[in-house]
Amino acid sequence: MTPEDPPRYRVHPSPIGDILIVTTDDGIVTLHPFDGPLHAEIERVALQLRALPVPDDETEAAAPGAADVFESAATQLDEYFDGDREEFDLPLDWRLVRGFTLAALEAVCDIPYGETASYGEVAIAAGIPRAARAVGTACATTPFSVVVPVHRVVRADGSLGEYGGRPDVKRFLIDLEQGPTIPAAPTTAGATETPVPH
Repeated sequence: MTPEDPPRYRVHPSPIGDILIVTTDDGIVTLHPFDGPLHAEIERVALQLRALPVPDDETEAAAPGAADVFESAATQLDEYFDGDREEFDLPLDWRLVRGFTLAALEAVCDIPYGETASYGEVAIAAGIPRAARAVGTACATTPFSVVVPVHRVVRADGSLGEYGGRPDVKRFLIDLEQGPTIPAAPTTAGATETPVPH
């Protein structure tokens, strides 16, 4: 990344709060909801990237393709929250993720929409069966929320666990994906069907 090509950001509203989207020339480097002041989030990301993200509108001339990435991310997020999208197709820049964290987050991406997996199951899928705690750390520190579905990772007993201190957001996302449940029609033991005359 050069001084002529700084990372760019936009903030997108969503049902779980404002989502900060930061891009580089290689794709989306971070995408997550945030609480608190925007400048604090930008500073945190700037420390990680060692470059200060600038608002996207200031850099459109320097990076014409960035607008397409932002528009695609916004559209796909809106579709997801409307219940019309189950998978994201966005270019992700994984530069802030290394080692086992990368393997764990890649395994998280394989959890199907509407389903959950335990930290231990993700550790097995990532190739280190005894690394359930490390999976928890990977989920807690991921630069990607929603598009890398860390909300689908739950405790071994099925309880939700934390989600950046916002278990209510985790519950919302799981409920969104699992949708309304339709109870099965009751059956009576020993009941037999009455033949329908033809």
